[in-house]
Amino acid sequence: MPHYLIEATYTPASMAAMLQSPQDRPKIIGAVIERLGGKMEHSWLAFGDYDAVLICQMPNAQSMAAFSMSVSAGGGVSAIRTTPLLSWDEGMLAMRQAAQAGYQPPGR
Repeated sequence: MPHYLIEATYTPASMAAMLQSPQDRPKIIGAVIERLGGKMEHSWLAFGDYDAVLICQMPNAQSMAAFSMSVSAGGGVSAIRTTPLLSWDEGMLAMRQAAQAGYQPPGR
């Protein structure tokens, strides 16, 4: 299954609610990912541009989009960013394929 990096920023109201009553968000989010056919591998709280970071597997891009849409629609985050991840083997295959693609930049 494809892997994805998800970064999210909680709204001030969501962060205030968690300060009042801390929640095991990975357990809650993991259940949503599983309902969509995926698996959460790891999750972290962070500081900086994003408050939470996780790595998950999803069956396909459609399922990943469904997760992102449901989180966005829930109103608890002000930003969510999803990055598809490639294994090194997949990346090397892509490099070999790119080398044979014949792309020419403008002006050549």
